[in-house]
Amino acid sequence: MIDRRGFERGEAQNGTLLRLAPARGTILDKTGAELAVSVPAPSVYAVPREMNDPAQAARALARALGLSETKLRARLERKTPFVFVKRWLTPDQAAAVSKLELAGVGLVEEPRRAYPQGALAGQLLGFSNIDGVGARGIEQMEDVWLSGRAQRVAVERDARGRLLAFADYDPRSSAGGDVALTLDAMLQAEAEAALGEISLATGSQGGLVIVLDPATGDLLALAEHPDFDPSAFRNTPYPATRAHAFLDAADPGSTAKPFVVAAALERRVVGRDEIIDCENGNFRVPGKTLHDVHPHKLLDPSGILRVSSNIGAAKIAFRVGAQHHYDLLRSFGFGRATGSRFPDESSGLLRPWQDWRPLDHATIAFGQGVSVTPIQLANAFAVLASGGEWRAPRLVAARRKPDGLWEHLPPSPARRVVRADVARSVLGMLETVVGPEGTGRRAGLRGIQVAGKTGTAQKQEADGTFSQHRYQAWFAGAVPADAPRFVIVAMLDEPRGFVHTGGATAAPLFARVAAAALARDGILTEPELPLPEWAHANWVPPWKTAKPSAAPAAKKPTPAVASAPPRRAEAPRLPAARQAGRSPARSEPQASAGTSSSEASAPSGARAASFALVGTSLPSEIIRLGNRVLLPDFRGLTPEQVRSQLAGLGIALQVSGSGRATAQEPAPGTILSGGAVRVRFAAGGGAR
Repeated sequence: MIDRRGFERGEAQNGTLLRLAPARGTILDKTGAELAVSVPAPSVYAVPREMNDPAQAARALARALGLSETKLRARLERKTPFVFVKRWLTPDQAAAVSKLELAGVGLVEEPRRAYPQGALAGQLLGFSNIDGVGARGIEQMEDVWLSGRAQRVAVERDARGRLLAFADYDPRSSAGGDVALTLDAMLQAEAEAALGEISLATGSQGGLVIVLDPATGDLLALAEHPDFDPSAFRNTPYPATRAHAFLDAADPGSTAKPFVVAAALERRVVGRDEIIDCENGNFRVPGKTLHDVHPHKLLDPSGILRVSSNIGAAKIAFRVGAQHHYDLLRSFGFGRATGSRFPDESSGLLRPWQDWRPLDHATIAFGQGVSVTPIQLANAFAVLASGGEWRAPRLVAARRKPDGLWEHLPPSPARRVVRADVARSVLGMLETVVGPEGTGRRAGLRGIQVAGKTGTAQKQEADGTFSQHRYQAWFAGAVPADAPRFVIVAMLDEPRGFVHTGGATAAPLFARVAAAALARDGILTEPELPLPEWAHANWVPPWKTAKPSAAPAAKKPTPAVASAPPRRAEAPRLPAARQAGRSPARSEPQASAGTSSSEASAPSGARAASFALVGTSLPSEIIRLGNRVLLPDFRGLTPEQVRSQLAGLGIALQVSGSGRATAQEPAPGTILSGGAVRVRFAAGGGAR
């Protein structure tokens, strides 16, 4: 026989359901460093019909949680079955609510998004709002994959009438999938530091740096200043969370000139060594007289790029013709979204060629009258650096289902834009820009060929005229020029003072970031010219000033990308990027079973790449680089000597054999942060 009264009591007891968001999947960088995770956070809720005295409950809760008693009482007196009182409580707040023992009031843990690296790559990551929905950046772009299934949890009362959610509720049981980005968090930190310092030194309103791998389109770093901490989204104005690199378009200035030269060479309307009359700095076109900052007479295309002649660029554009110039700019990716899938990405502005007057055509050739996003500009330079092929930027390298295996996302298919010989020729011309007589000489690196272009774009005023005192300073380029591994775009917004050009402000920023990127890839170098007078003069490459030390270093508070993540955040093994002439050190870990590489087998905190030291000999002892170390050549040392050098650094030593060291993995010159070093020893071996 059914106990009707007991049945009704049970129905009443379980008649309230909470809809709780699932735990979102983890976002990681390419090495496995966690960038966004879900952590449990207590929230307090109420079931008004179960409350004995809403006024007394409102008074107690308002005092414990720092809320308005009047507003809270109005919410608790509504005829609703369920209401959240406050979400994401601190532990102290949760303890205070629990001690109140209020009827009709309960606590439940729900997932809260946390960003372990703070503001690192904030504009790229975006944020997840209080309901667990991606609202900007990667969080929005990958929202479907990262989101799990919302759960409805029945609520019970305990013996005292207090509310509690079912004890077996586990938000992880319906969690979303994980995402591994192409981003390199350590390089991102280096880029953000350089951008912040130089923005401050130049008095700039803001700025950004983009680093791409031209072979794959992988976005390796995207630094923006001012930055944005996704954890603080509720206290941040929504416009401050936007990723300017994808959403904002502006005149590129003279960084557009290489593309009109490429169009002319592709159409064979101008020869590589052809001499063009630059009219001694004054050239009349219908509607206006064009001027060069420094007058020049006869220049070849390389010279036009080297001295950044507006007149030379305009004359080349007229040779190409408006329609063909427009078609090539479209092929380079201007006037259309890049296909990165980044939410709300801008297409920039490239008007149809039929609307171009001669003056429009001339100014578009030197970067006025056309608007491009920084990611479009970086992608266009990647065409020149990759032998004339265009690829969409890749932001996500792999995805993983909950407790599943990584599924790798290949780079986008390549599309031919210009002939390979044209791309090589233009890149060669851009090397002269960074030469002693070029406008971009401050972008030079010691021992490394750099190709790039400066740009100084006047910003538009509210009335549509070009400002005479507000500029954006640009430098875009590729390193090393003979076999590009990185394309880097640096921009500073409204640098103050007389020195506001791309060559004076953005080029040194490019050099700083390029040196850091090459160090991550196995090549140590430094800016060839000293920093300008406006810059902080205390920055020098760390390996020049670091002293050998076996003592552990004090760890930096951020970015905390060196610690090995837990099992669920294990770094994905990404597919190798194959390209003729690329260094083996650039290839990434293979995805197939049985493959092996030093980076694939190293913990996520380790950077395992063999370093070719430019103008530097390998050290014989450990060198500290902040919270990382530069491995010396251990050959000839005993196990005790190697163990002594590694003591206290958090690096495990794996010994094979006895005697003196004959080989090691990772190789000498590798920068490590944690992980393990394998050293082989043999009797009588190890001569250096």
